[in-house]
Amino acid sequence: MRPVGRVLVICTGNVCRSPYLERRLRQLLAGQDVHVESAGTRALVGADIEPGSVAALEAVGSDTAGFASRQLTPAMLDAADIVVTATQKHRADAVALHPRALRKTFTLGELADLVRDADLAAAAAAPDVSAADHDTPWAAIVAEVARGRRGLHPARTAAESDIPDPYGRGSAAYDRMSTEIEAQLPVVVAALTPPAG
Repeated sequence: MRPVGRVLVICTGNVCRSPYLERRLRQLLAGQDVHVESAGTRALVGADIEPGSVAALEAVGSDTAGFASRQLTPAMLDAADIVVTATQKHRADAVALHPRALRKTFTLGELADLVRDADLAAAAAAPDVSAADHDTPWAAIVAEVARGRRGLHPARTAAESDIPDPYGRGSAAYDRMSTEIEAQLPVVVAALTPPAG
């Protein structure tokens, strides 16, 4: 089976949104050959996941143990097959840090829009993805397909695309964060799951 590859999730402090998304992707892609990690553009380095995000993760049965916030680096962006950000600002910050990441960096909402009705299996079978490339990570193929579809859908505004930051706010803010992430996750997880065979 084709490996999914390396998925990098980015937010600001790497304690609320990106840890939530990292742990949910790990949970929902369990059994796949995938490496999901997260980082922050202004990380609270070494910090644990914020209690509000821990509660939201535990509510859906996700593992929250063994986490430590990390600062985003160019090497992380270079190594990733696809980069998923919480906001358009995070996407811009990531690309400013490592310009070649532009082709594989998307907000969560943008990625969901771009892959929602894409024929990913046909893309994998295309002549330019030969049998010799069977080890090309699936996430890299998803990123390439999504990039090629950027002009086909109206882009979301920041208000429509960005996952709100719950840091320092009450439980309702974490509920809103998790609700907005969960609304996009099924489409993204389905796209990141390689076709059988």
